Amino acid sequence: MRLAAERKDRDRFASGKSKQNAVKTMVVADGDGRVLFCSPTRPGCADITHARQSGLVTLLADGPRSHRKFKKNAPDWYEEMHERQRKAHFSRRIRVGHSIAHLKN
Repeated sequence: MRLAAERKDRDRFASGKSKQNAVKTMVVADGDGRVLFCSPTRPGCADITHARQSGLVTLLADGPRSHRKFKKNAPDWYEEMHERQRKAHFSRRIRVGHSIAHLKN
């Protein structure tokens, strides 16, 4: 979301990296696309900073993690497994995108 040029506190919302205006909200949805958490809107910042400030990092710290075991020279079976998991995650992730679209409308 871009803020109006005449807004006096517009510079608070400009990112340091790209010098563009941004307002962010963090959304957590379940596997069916139901919104479980929606953070307050904040001036643009890094996603991890926003997650920490919203308390999401603490809430999700004990959740499941996916680690890549091999960074270099992974065996073929591992690469195939990782690719299947990535595709399965993406097919679930699209529901989150639909939830966000619902919030915007």
